[in-house]
Amino acid sequence: MARRVRPAILLIGHGAIAAEVRAAALSTGLFDVGAVLVRHEKVGSVQAELNGYTVIDSLEELDFAPVLAAECASHSAVRQHGPGVLRLGIDLVIASIGALSDEALHRDLEAAATIGGAKLILPAGAVPGIDALNAAMLGGLEQVSYTSRKPPAAWKGTPAEGLLDLDTLESPETFYTGTARAAARDYPKNANVAATVAMAGLGFDATQVRLIADPMAGGNMHEIEAVGTFGRMSLSIEGKPLKSNPKTSSLAAYSTIRAILNRVRLTEI
Repeated sequence: MARRVRPAILLIGHGAIAAEVRAAALSTGLFDVGAVLVRHEKVGSVQAELNGYTVIDSLEELDFAPVLAAECASHSAVRQHGPGVLRLGIDLVIASIGALSDEALHRDLEAAATIGGAKLILPAGAVPGIDALNAAMLGGLEQVSYTSRKPPAAWKGTPAEGLLDLDTLESPETFYTGTARAAARDYPKNANVAATVAMAGLGFDATQVRLIADPMAGGNMHEIEAVGTFGRMSLSIEGKPLKSNPKTSSLAAYSTIRAILNRVRLTEI
């Protein structure tokens, strides 16, 4: 295996969050992207675009020992590569947390982590207070709800297009009310925050979710309400999406980067 001066990660994916991770590697100088793992049919085009990076389509091609792997691709990428990464003893940061709404996949990932002695790392994503919500579980949570309010353009390419005329919407419209599990399944590119809230709190089936298309929203708005023996919690944030992808909050990318930096720097925050 190749010797490296800086710790290196395996980057899974070539989308908006992956681009932010590559930029962070260059700007911080604290880690390298040792390889980029993409689908077989994408290798040629991604290699041409990412001159200087090693682009692979299978774990068998790894020629170094990553300090961790960062998934920044999709639910299907978690399903295809997650168990294999963990069985190799490589800790895995998952940006597509909604993939864990598939109970069988979640069990497979945890079984693989046990075999490899690795960890599944779930970044906080686009919302604050996930640590407080998870801590509240210790004292007893009674109810948790999550509301996502985004501009109509952020819901294009989702089932919302069949429910609303997103191009002519003039006022806020709630188009989904239900569990976090169904939200993560039906809106995989938009409901990763719902999945994060569910994992930190009452689980996918007990966490209630509302999805709203709002033409007056200036960004991606997230609201969490929780009640339990600890008291009452109300958290909200209006985050700006990444310029390259209106479906993705910039904090989701930064949270993934933070998880990587916590592995490679001496002080963990």
